[in-house]
Amino acid sequence: MMRLLIGLAFFIWAVSAHAHKPSDSYLSLSVKDNVVAGQWDIALRDLDFAIGLDTDANGAITWGELRSRRAEIEAYALSRLQISSAGSPCPVRPDALLVDNHTDGAYAVLQFQAQCAAVRESLQVRYRLFFDIDPQHKGLLRLQYEGASSTGIFSPDKADQQFSLSAPSRMQQFLDYLREGIWHIWIGYDHILFLLALLLPAVAMREAGAWKPVSAFRPAFWNVLRIVTAFTVAHSITLTLATLGVVSLPSRWVESTIAASVVIAALNNVFPLFRERRWVMAFLFGLIHGFGFASVLSDLGLPQDALVLALVGFNVGVEVGQLAIVAAFLPLIYVLRRSWLYRRLLLLGGSILIAILASIWLIERAANIRLLSF
Repeated sequence: MMRLLIGLAFFIWAVSAHAHKPSDSYLSLSVKDNVVAGQWDIALRDLDFAIGLDTDANGAITWGELRSRRAEIEAYALSRLQISSAGSPCPVRPDALLVDNHTDGAYAVLQFQAQCAAVRESLQVRYRLFFDIDPQHKGLLRLQYEGASSTGIFSPDKADQQFSLSAPSRMQQFLDYLREGIWHIWIGYDHILFLLALLLPAVAMREAGAWKPVSAFRPAFWNVLRIVTAFTVAHSITLTLATLGVVSLPSRWVESTIAASVVIAALNNVFPLFRERRWVMAFLFGLIHGFGFASVLSDLGLPQDALVLALVGFNVGVEVGQLAIVAAFLPLIYVLRRSWLYRRLLLLGGSILIAILASIWLIERAANIRLLSF
């Protein structure tokens, strides 16, 4: 019991500490002859934390503040990126500094070129951005060469990587995007909390205005299966439509609605509306969550020569990550379903906490403001 309480407290702290999207940067490299053209999208909030961009401390970073620190930004970032090929370094020269908006805020867009003496067979990349101040930071790479694309993820334990310039195999591309899908469901805290809010009552039934524990594991399992299947089908539909450009929705509307879905799913455990039809809620809101996954996939970029394969790989990765969460969470709440820990702390207290946190996200996203300091 005590281990579960400690684990729950740690999870709540982790979610609160990462109420905003975890730190990622997006590095695109395109190799032609002996030149590597690059674009590096780095979140302004991360750069501000590292080198301080908000000079007047008013909580907003203006283009003037960014432009005045251009040399420092370029020096800071490019000193943490080394590119080489055939054993020789490729000196990096900055080209331009722009600004772009991602779903989680504004990013500095650093364009550069690396001139290699010769590019042969592979490219070696050393990536060290923010690792000294944020060990959870990830660098997401898209490498293009002769019309083929490959991807990679840099982390503190994978800061030095080598990428083959031969056309990647179909299986490798599938595995790359599958890995991306798993990673992004695990850092998608709003998606995780929505799923947990749906799962919390899975081991109980509503009778006479109160939650009663199920008598066996089988009904709980089938309940969860309906919910997960409905959520999977729904977000797969909209993920595909959005990625292929068939349907497009404003990112602020999508992110705000995702936050609202978490609030509703959590409050449904306190004031039941859908009761035993939570799979209906999972399907309806799953359609919106699919657009959220699509925004992540668009940030990663899709290889046009293997569009369907990458899309399927990413979607399968999302499902694998989702099932891992279910497999870890369901047995725990089943064991505890008859205890006050489940009824009061997990089901009631957990649902209220999720609703409060998601309400803050909803206000932040709808009004484009920040209420939380983390």
